[in-house]
Amino acid sequence: MQTTFLAQQFVPLMFIGLFVLLLTGFPVAFGLAATGLAFGFIGIEAGIFPAAMFQALPLRIFGIMQNDTLLAIPFFTFMGIILERSGMAEDLLETVGQVFGPVRGGVAIAVILVGALLAATTGVVAAAVISMGLISLPVMLRYGYSRTIATGTITASGTLAQAIPPSLVLIVLADQLGRSVGDMYAGALIPGLLLVALYIAFIVAVAIIKPAMVPALPPEALLFKEDNGASGHRSLLVLVLLCAGVGYAWAQVHDGLLTQWLERATPSAGDEIVILSLTLASLTGLALAIINKVTGLKLLSRLAEQVTFVLMPPLILIFLVLGTIFLGVATPTEGGAMGALGALILATGKRRLSMPLLKQALENTAKLASFVLFILIGSTVFSFTFNAADGHIWVEHLFDKIPGGAWGFLVVVNILVFILGCFIDFFEIAFIVVPLLAPVAEKILPGLVPGMTPDQAMIWFGVIIAMNLQTSFLTPPFGFALFYLRSVAAKFDYKDRVTGKLIPSVKTIEIYKGSIAFIVLQLIMVVAVIVFPTLVTGGIEKQETLNAEQIMQQLEMPAADEPADPASDADPAKEGEAAKDGDQAAEDDPMKALLEDAAKQEKKK
Repeated sequence: MQTTFLAQQFVPLMFIGLFVLLLTGFPVAFGLAATGLAFGFIGIEAGIFPAAMFQALPLRIFGIMQNDTLLAIPFFTFMGIILERSGMAEDLLETVGQVFGPVRGGVAIAVILVGALLAATTGVVAAAVISMGLISLPVMLRYGYSRTIATGTITASGTLAQAIPPSLVLIVLADQLGRSVGDMYAGALIPGLLLVALYIAFIVAVAIIKPAMVPALPPEALLFKEDNGASGHRSLLVLVLLCAGVGYAWAQVHDGLLTQWLERATPSAGDEIVILSLTLASLTGLALAIINKVTGLKLLSRLAEQVTFVLMPPLILIFLVLGTIFLGVATPTEGGAMGALGALILATGKRRLSMPLLKQALENTAKLASFVLFILIGSTVFSFTFNAADGHIWVEHLFDKIPGGAWGFLVVVNILVFILGCFIDFFEIAFIVVPLLAPVAEKILPGLVPGMTPDQAMIWFGVIIAMNLQTSFLTPPFGFALFYLRSVAAKFDYKDRVTGKLIPSVKTIEIYKGSIAFIVLQLIMVVAVIVFPTLVTGGIEKQETLNAEQIMQQLEMPAADEPADPASDADPAKEGEAAKDGDQAAEDDPMKALLEDAAKQEKKK
């Protein structure tokens, strides 16, 4: 009785100490480990748990070092740094801006699309925001864009790296929730793309309602015009339609060709068809541009050729990395390694790979990976002590009386994560708060939506948290994306080098105001993912089990209840002897355990 009372007092103290630690900004890794060990020693002295329990702690820490999934973090980080440092962001912003610039809001739409491409290649918020802030913000201010729209578009587009695969947040959440990173990527893909579409729809609405806030680029700002003054958009449109036709044609014959070549018994998956069709369409455009460049036929305009050379290589890299993960050909770790190699090849092809660049990328990757691992070790020490004192049960009881049941739990958790995101980084939330909430979510969420499996429910929960964590980069006062843009935006009035006009400085309050509309859009997307779970679960395949009859049909063997010899029915003596032989054969049959297990799973289902 005394021990139970002490534990009830002990766990709330740990819980309060945890949030005081987070909100005060104490060094997280050291603070978590020290707090966990301190409360652990107090718990031993109070008799809450035995001293021998801490003998398992080194094994837990060693298990973190053996986690292959976490290797994907340095691989994708290295890939992103190499691509960003090699000038890919600058090339994309300049080229895509020229494509959409002649229409109202075109530069803002270009920033959003480039932000999505950088998210799918670099996965680093700081790199995306700083690059777009340096390149696009002066252009938008030069031609009269609203400052709130300009700054909000840049910061929000940079945060797409948290929601679109291969996001580091998704890797960490999948590890903390004990689920597949590939499933987490597949579940987050559609919500991430819908968020991009929501951003673009907002810019289009602003262009219609308040056109003066998002003016088009003037004709003299177009860089890739033809000798006769044409913009080159018609040639680009023809090339896009041709590549789309090639991709569509391949999608029609893909299943028949692959089934025949690989001698498959089942039809090709839908995502396999989409990925390979997009890859083939991108390769077709790149091949045509190379032929046009080498032969000098001038079948493509300067704009179409520039778009192809700049856009297709990163797109092909995205399709290869994410495609192999979605198709199950490669694990996320292997996909990250392939992406890092692809980034080195692209940088070499542009003749921008140098030893200082490689050294800088390796140093930054090592710093980030070490930062993540030390926080994970500290949170493991804390959660080890917290769970030993039945802290997870205490957290579960915090939510079991919430009005609305499981829906109420989702609402309260999202409010909690949103508030914490205003003050602390997503790594701390993912490593510290999510492990406290995951056991409760795993217990109550699977029964919330009919037909949803436990794995799908946890992937759904992880994507909701990831979309919510994305807002942590935009929410004042400590939104990191706001700070990144503040570091590169003009702090003083300056004279524009193109127009010669005096451009006023960008104020911090303008950056804060610009983020408000996009925070609302992100929260709308969070609500949409909660209300429509199929946005996440629709891309995740259910793991179906086969019953005994289906297994026997696939193996082309007679079913277990089918008599081996019809003549044995005529003689009872032979029937009994055959039954004994059948029992003995069943014991030696390696299929017996498989059949029994399948029957149990079928009965349970």
